Amino acid sequence: MNGFLQTGLLCAGALAVATQLPGCSGDTKTGSGLPVKPNIIYILADDLGYGDLGCYGQTRIETPNIDALASRGVMFTRHYTGSPVCAPARAVLLTGQHSGRSQVRGNDEWADRGDVWNYRAMIADSSLEGQRPLAAGTVTIGNLLQSAGYTTAVVGKWGLGAPHTEGVPNKMGFDYFYGYNCQRQAHTLYPVHLWENDRKVSLRNDTIAPHTRLPAGADPYDPGSYRDFQLTDYAPDLMFEALSGFISENHQKPFFLYWATPVPHVPLQAPQRWIDHYVKKFGDEEPYLGDRDYFPQRYPRATYAAMVSHLDEQVGMLVEQLKQLGIYENTLIIFTSDNGPSFNGGTDSPWFDSGGPFRSERGFGKANLNEGGIRMPMIASWPGVIREGTVTDHPSVFYDVMPTLAEIAGTESDFDSDGISFVPALTGKEQPQHAFLYWEYPESGGQMAVSLGPLKAMRKDMHKGNLQWEVFDLDADPGETNNIAGQQPEFLKKVEEIVAREHTVPENPRWRFRALGEE
Repeated sequence: MNGFLQTGLLCAGALAVATQLPGCSGDTKTGSGLPVKPNIIYILADDLGYGDLGCYGQTRIETPNIDALASRGVMFTRHYTGSPVCAPARAVLLTGQHSGRSQVRGNDEWADRGDVWNYRAMIADSSLEGQRPLAAGTVTIGNLLQSAGYTTAVVGKWGLGAPHTEGVPNKMGFDYFYGYNCQRQAHTLYPVHLWENDRKVSLRNDTIAPHTRLPAGADPYDPGSYRDFQLTDYAPDLMFEALSGFISENHQKPFFLYWATPVPHVPLQAPQRWIDHYVKKFGDEEPYLGDRDYFPQRYPRATYAAMVSHLDEQVGMLVEQLKQLGIYENTLIIFTSDNGPSFNGGTDSPWFDSGGPFRSERGFGKANLNEGGIRMPMIASWPGVIREGTVTDHPSVFYDVMPTLAEIAGTESDFDSDGISFVPALTGKEQPQHAFLYWEYPESGGQMAVSLGPLKAMRKDMHKGNLQWEVFDLDADPGETNNIAGQQPEFLKKVEEIVAREHTVPENPRWRFRALGEE
């Protein structure tokens, strides 16, 4: 392991307090009146619902550190992902282009390479890992911030380019990478290996293949029956060690850290001390036997809560490290999630009310363009710049992040984005608005959605030939239960004009809509 991993632990006691560097004290301002080149940390949770945080109304899961970020900054109530599943959401985030013209519009496992779902085969042959790559030369947030003088890192889950392709993080604008290249490998949090830049890092796990069930004859009520699914090296802890080391080694110059944690995406695996905490809090429960995919788990609700609280604990450790290094005041932290809560793997989103005011059961959360699948919590904290304890209802979306960070970094580099900077919403100034927000998702039957103000048009089952829109007033009907399409002919006319203008035929045939005449 390199120096990042060796020196990253907070308990090492070796964190020195940094002196303020020229241009980093906040005395020098950009044209927007912002401090010059603050550090930027963007935390992307995986499958965390709008209602999974205490500051957004969660009552069962404890998230005091993330809630503290909200109390010290601004909460967004109308922030949206770019897509309701992993890879396309991340592509929209990193490239600033909405899903009507993004290179990546679904989870394409690139199966024509071979047996890509065979976990052992992937371990033996890394060319079977990963997803179809972003094209060489793609401009990402990483490239943009590198051009502005930032040292950049991504730690966590990538999913936008298999090993040995042009789409790996180090060729997409990131100086340092540690984590999962492949989304399928992330179907266990105790993997056989992770990647550090272009090098495999072997772990102390003799991992059984993801999606394995309990052995025949095992007692599902005996915690010992689940021993094979709780191993030695827990990937989220190794990732935190790596990002902590990156910050320690780079704190005397501007850095951008994209922390793409795999938590709380299933499988349900968490540190035992947190599971025990929630078993005591929730009481006994029925085991999850793997009938809705992923690994079985003796205490599924307790473990989901444990995963979220462990992530929250790490956020607290991160903030403490920034303070010890003397750079907390000069660091923008953004916390959000890639898409809505899951419906499988033993999660129980309705029990947790993970969608908050939005429906989160199967068909309405992850993998759907309903609000429960795309409305995200987002918190931004930046001491002295963002007013503490504020809330904004400014409609924003993942493709706004690129122009926002470009403005904060003060870069004049050219880039092609559909976004609008939300720096004014961060700083309490008058905020330009989107004329509309746009999504399309070619999986889960084929879906499109357009939002203008409180009205949202959505259509599903496009692969079955459906082109009829449903319309919902999100102010009056956040659960999207009352279709008012018949009352909105003028609105639907605008929606059709937007789709005709914004939708482009994807290069990948898997993501085309035959109902629109695409082959």
